[in-house]
Amino acid sequence: MKTMAAVALVTILIALVASKAPAEFRAGVAVRTVNPDPLLPVSGGVGQPKAATKCIGDLTVRALVLEEDGVRVAIVGADFLGFPGVLCQRVRAQVPCIPPENILIGSTHTHSAPDMYGFANEKGETAADMDYIAMVCDRMAEAINAAVDGLELAAVKIATDRAKGKIAYNYYAEKLYDPRMSVIQAVDARGKPIATLVNYATHPEVIGSKQGILCPDLCGPLYERIEAKGGGTAVFMNGAQGGMVTADCRGPDGKDVQTWDECIRIGHLMADEALRIVQDAPVWKAPGLFCAATTITFPVDSDLLLAVVRESPLDFEVGEDRAIATQVNVVNLGDVQILTIPGEALPNVGYYLKRNMHGAHNLLFGLTNDAFGYMLAKVDWDSFDRYDYITRTCLGEMTAEIFLDQALKFADACPRPKQP
Repeated sequence: MKTMAAVALVTILIALVASKAPAEFRAGVAVRTVNPDPLLPVSGGVGQPKAATKCIGDLTVRALVLEEDGVRVAIVGADFLGFPGVLCQRVRAQVPCIPPENILIGSTHTHSAPDMYGFANEKGETAADMDYIAMVCDRMAEAINAAVDGLELAAVKIATDRAKGKIAYNYYAEKLYDPRMSVIQAVDARGKPIATLVNYATHPEVIGSKQGILCPDLCGPLYERIEAKGGGTAVFMNGAQGGMVTADCRGPDGKDVQTWDECIRIGHLMADEALRIVQDAPVWKAPGLFCAATTITFPVDSDLLLAVVRESPLDFEVGEDRAIATQVNVVNLGDVQILTIPGEALPNVGYYLKRNMHGAHNLLFGLTNDAFGYMLAKVDWDSFDRYDYITRTCLGEMTAEIFLDQALKFADACPRPKQP
């Protein structure tokens, strides 16, 4: 009897120890190609897309899924100008194994991909292909589900540093941009990279929309280089690149070099910098994954953007009071805090957000969960001739102020990331 009691006691103790053991961190990644066949016009902003005559590289949707201690989060990068929240909801509805609010969907902001907004012309007609949009949503959900199926024991490396070389600049004021690049790399049990996520603020518009070339722009070569150099599957999440942080493709004469070779130069340089930055970063085996979401509502003061959302066939939900709501996420991973931005925040807005967040590394995922145009501070709104276009394509004078106030209050209310 004593022996049986001893065995029972040991069994209970083992169960108690096991129950307190840290949950394993896991990661999985998957990619789906979403090239239109036949080719579709490409969109570079508000207005009618331009006809495409050829395709270079592949448009893709890339899903990185992270899991720890019952928390599961999907981070998705898509090679489009923007991916509206109404489409995010379609995707989330097809992913039963992740809470919908834990699925973060961002666009790379390439200016050489089909219209995902349903921009209407003066007659209310749109060139957006609804069958193609449905296919993209299906393949994105497929990628997320496949990433879940591929979850494996993992750890993460996290690092931030200034990206060196001729990558980006501010077209409006050359030095007013954020040169910092943050990198999250998931590695397997042997230390081999599973995926490398690059967070950097720039417009992938080397090719642009006027040449009639459908392509992922500099993001395509970025993905290929990281994968060729053993960094696992690459994911790109843009940052606060509004007004007008763009690819530095200026040639010796000051004119833009708008070629695929220039996409390769910049994309490869970004990839090399990302791998350099993360190479010697410490490894987090139990990073402490946290994700929470809130809803922020913005008034739509811009008649132009009100027309865009009301005339789109995507059925945007705009209230009678001209208000529109969107999802905003905070994610903690190791000593990182991530905040999503539903549009193109200007660099000063981005700097302020990072300065008031709570991570050793503060990452902004721009154009994520929605893409509502530019977000500029009220003191900048309609203040300069140079800002005329970004003022007209901003929801309103108070858009950034509302976001800064509510998003940072939400971040303050969330648990803090781990300390380095």
